[in-house]
Amino acid sequence: MMSCLKHVSAPLLSGVFLCCISLFLWVFGVVNVNLSVGYMVEWEFFAFCGVSWTFPIILDCTSVTFSCLVCLISGSVSLFSVSYMESEVFLRRFMLLIMAFVGSMNLLIFVPSLITVLLGWDGLGIVSFALVIYYQNSKSLAAGMLTVLANRVGDVLLILCIYLMVDWGDWMLMTSMLGFYGGFICFLLVVGGMTKSAQIPFSAWLPAAMAAPTPVSALVHSSTLVTAGVYLVIRFYDSLAENPEVLWFLSKVGSLTLLMAGLSACFETDLKKIIALSTLSQLGLMMFTIGIGYPFIAVFHLFTHALFKALLFLCAGSIIHSMVDTQDSRILGGLDKLLPFSSSCLVMSSVALCGMPFLSGFYSKDLILEGCLTGTIGSLELLVILVGAGLSLVYSMRLMFVGVFGQYFGGSLITFGVESVYMLVSMVVLSVGAIVGGWSLQIVWVEANGFMVVSGFTKMVIVVVTFGGLGYLVMSAIVANVVKVKKSAANSLTRFFSSMWFMGGISGSFLSGGGLSSGVMLHSRLDSGWMEVLGGQGGFYMASLYLEIMQMIMVLYIQWVKASAILAFSVLRFNLKLFYSDKLLLSGGMIWFSVKLSLKNYKVSYFCGYWCE
Repeated sequence: MMSCLKHVSAPLLSGVFLCCISLFLWVFGVVNVNLSVGYMVEWEFFAFCGVSWTFPIILDCTSVTFSCLVCLISGSVSLFSVSYMESEVFLRRFMLLIMAFVGSMNLLIFVPSLITVLLGWDGLGIVSFALVIYYQNSKSLAAGMLTVLANRVGDVLLILCIYLMVDWGDWMLMTSMLGFYGGFICFLLVVGGMTKSAQIPFSAWLPAAMAAPTPVSALVHSSTLVTAGVYLVIRFYDSLAENPEVLWFLSKVGSLTLLMAGLSACFETDLKKIIALSTLSQLGLMMFTIGIGYPFIAVFHLFTHALFKALLFLCAGSIIHSMVDTQDSRILGGLDKLLPFSSSCLVMSSVALCGMPFLSGFYSKDLILEGCLTGTIGSLELLVILVGAGLSLVYSMRLMFVGVFGQYFGGSLITFGVESVYMLVSMVVLSVGAIVGGWSLQIVWVEANGFMVVSGFTKMVIVVVTFGGLGYLVMSAIVANVVKVKKSAANSLTRFFSSMWFMGGISGSFLSGGGLSSGVMLHSRLDSGWMEVLGGQGGFYMASLYLEIMQMIMVLYIQWVKASAILAFSVLRFNLKLFYSDKLLLSGGMIWFSVKLSLKNYKVSYFCGYWCE
């Protein structure tokens, strides 16, 4: 009993603690505070040559509400982890990573300075990498490397923004950003936010990150990491608004991401990847909303989306946990009878994603479509947004019809119906948020932000778009049974859409393969080539050549000395033979012998010389 309490204490206490913080922020920070104004507390550490380094903390409607939702979802995920990760050996390590992730996210939320934002930004990237590779296998490692490398691009762009912001004297990014220089800084900031929010062309890492445990996906890929880029762009929107070209670029990228993710989700079969692609489509919708000039509506949709998407991930985790790690939606089926509560929450969160009236997603999604219909956007862009909004109903209904109400094709030995109390409590908490969260946030949000009033015709267009996806789903099912499409063309089309328009191959195989081949070429031609010739191996070769030449010179010199000695002895012998006696001739011979031996042994020459004396 004590060992069980020892293992469950970490996630249980963390969940209760985070839920209490969320309740405190909601009661004292959201409901009872005037949300039309904001407060900023700033500490100045030093100022040098006109550049000051400060630590600001901003308390306004956006930051407090976002932190409240992050703590609520984190607490629910911690409670869910009590049962989902009960067999995990390093459970405390897992919870420490979760708490570090929550701390980094709150640092990013409350501090508007770019330097401190970079600390929270880097913390999110490092901890997310550790969580994605938590299951130690090759698939998790590949997904973690793709995730961390894509996010490092955003880190580099933020560092460049900090470097360029020195000319303004601070890093608050609250000043005017006019001109080419300011527009370039805003462009770097927007592209950096796109890397965290997995916008085109950085979209491949989000479905790959589903290799992480499902509680991590519920926290990281619904309300924290993927929304950090959206929150960063919203926080510095006042500076971005002075550069309409940057917002135009953001709206185009967001609309393409929405369409690409929606089409890919309609062809995906992995349960978690379907939910990840739906998250990606909603992130594209948020970025598009910011680009057309409605950041407060984007914040509202970010909040409501976090509630029902976290619930959707937890429902998927409960199903996967009960079905012994089965994630293929083609095998799932009959869950309404086998796992009634989890399937009910899955259906509720899915229809909230579709924009079902009076659920959380309805309030924010309806406002976004109203803004598109009443705004000054192009007709093609409007068509893309309406199609993307309709596709959310297509893949949600497909998931429900196949996975929940369809026929089960799995094995017969799997034990169903094991829904833990902690799982049920966490799903109940988020279910309340998915049902009444949009309504309660709208009460708070309308007091802080004004919204437009549209005509009845516009409302009817929104209803047609919202429920038009259901008609398309039924029609496509009928056509598939009546008309037989050519198999090769159908397979090619399915492969194109299910691979995110080959975005995974482009950002994974193509870019990384090109980088690896370039690295191999640079290594062979530069590192192991010219740098070795001019450096280590070349220096060693030149030194060896120099030593060989010196050795040859010494050998030639010795031979020259020998020849000179022989010649000198010959001349001396001839002279001695002519003018001196035989005794002197013997002494000269000993001298010559000692000279010859001196080249080989110094002691012998010394002895011979001594004997001659």
